[in-house]
Amino acid sequence: MAGLPLLAAAWPGYRLALFDAFYRSGALVFGGGHVVLPLLETASVASGWVPRDAFLAGYGAAQALPGPLFAFAAFLGAAGDGSWQSGALALVAIFLPGFLLLAGALPFWRRLRGAPGAQSALAGVNAAVVGLLLAALYHPAWSSAVRAPADFAAVLLALLALAAWRLPPWLVVGLCAAAGWLMG
Repeated sequence: MAGLPLLAAAWPGYRLALFDAFYRSGALVFGGGHVVLPLLETASVASGWVPRDAFLAGYGAAQALPGPLFAFAAFLGAAGDGSWQSGALALVAIFLPGFLLLAGALPFWRRLRGAPGAQSALAGVNAAVVGLLLAALYHPAWSSAVRAPADFAAVLLALLALAAWRLPPWLVVGLCAAAGWLMG
C-alpha cells in the first residue's frame, strides 16, 4: 500500500492514479461502504476526473440498486475516461484490499478474535466508523441536497413517512422525486 502512491507519482497516468486512489479508499474502509463516500469524492471529484453533478447522480443511482456501494467505484472509474476498462479497474482496486486482508487474516482469525487487544482495537474502529458515517451523511449528501428550508421540510417529511407512517421505501422515493420535480 505504501509503494502504490510512489509508483503512481513516478509514472503519471490516469489508470495507475485511478488504481492507487481506489485501492487506498478500499483499504481504509471498515464497517460499511458509506464510510468510503468522502474518500471517493476526494479521489474522483477533487482530482477533476468526474464532475460533482455526475458524482451525485451516480451515488443516487447506486442507492437505488441492490448490492454494495463499492460498485459505485465502477461507475466513477468509467465516468473518468469513458471506458469500461477503467470502470473494471476501479472495481477491482476497491475490492482488492478486503480480499487481501481476508486471505491474510483468515489463518489467524481464531487466535486474533480472542485477543483482548484486538477486541479493543475493533471497538475503537467501530466508534470511528460511526463518526465517518455521520461525516458522509453531512458531506456530500446533506450539504449538496439540503440548501433551503423547503429542502429540509422535504427531508423531514420523508423521514416521517418512513419511520412514523411506515410507508414503503419505493413510495417515499417516488414521492420525493415528484416533490423535487415540483420544487425544481
